[in-house]
Amino acid sequence: MVKDLFDRYIWLVDTIYRSGKITFEELNERWLRSRLSEGNDLPLRTFHNWRTAIEQVFDINIECNRRGGYYYYIENADDMERGGIRNWLLNTFAVNNLINESHHLKRRILFEEIPSGRQYLTPLIEAMRDSAEVELVHQSYWRETESRYTLQPYCVKVFKQRWYVTGFCRERNALRTFSLDRIHSLTVLPTKFVYPADFDPAAYFASSFGIIAGDDFEVETVRLKVGGMHRLYVRALPLHPTQREVVLDDWYSVFECRMKPTFDLKQELLSRGDAIEVLAPQSLRDEIAKEIENMRVLYASNK
Repeated sequence: MVKDLFDRYIWLVDTIYRSGKITFEELNERWLRSRLSEGNDLPLRTFHNWRTAIEQVFDINIECNRRGGYYYYIENADDMERGGIRNWLLNTFAVNNLINESHHLKRRILFEEIPSGRQYLTPLIEAMRDSAEVELVHQSYWRETESRYTLQPYCVKVFKQRWYVTGFCRERNALRTFSLDRIHSLTVLPTKFVYPADFDPAAYFASSFGIIAGDDFEVETVRLKVGGMHRLYVRALPLHPTQREVVLDDWYSVFECRMKPTFDLKQELLSRGDAIEVLAPQSLRDEIAKEIENMRVLYASNK
């Protein structure tokens, strides 16, 4: 029942957003063509109840322009185009609704599977909402035994098909990030915490590629030489928001980013093979070269 109601909210926002402006009569016509209607009209009172709920749940305001025919529209629709959680939710649920209405297309639309997060994502988000501490039993890939932590969950982030939670860890007395697929158990505790007013999740990860952040790395200028057609991919999907193309040659381009040269970034660069050459900083170039040499030795050995 809750999911059905949620789907209706998403349908309403998505329909008005894509229309730009729409009358209630036009909205009802589209509603009747939706599987969600089950052939029943959308009562005006129900429509206004949904408007109120959508404002509370998504912080999205559906306004009415009474001049020229009572048109409904999304207030500050430009904000939704800049990304963020609202855009992600709307895209996810809107596509899901469209697929459910087109049963014959289900096998022809393929998504990336996110194996982690199904079991623990919901209670973590609820704990974030209620400012409740959680107890994690977690085992990283680098340890042979599991550990127990008390965490104040500040935010969740998805990266490379994995969900992560970042917050203040009492045992470490510092901010820590945990992968949800390495959690063995999670308990929401009755103890509450105060979310720090000066913590901005976007700013915390702003200088990083991936989920490794914090004070262990300094922000540096990363220069990358990208050859051939691969630079088109780097242009279309930048490695970082600060990315700039500073050299444009017939055969290659040089891109600059201001970011932290973390393990996540190193793994990403290695995955691009010989399409990308690290020019700076020298420390990152040396690390990449060492990994390449290790691979050369591995593949040169006779087994």
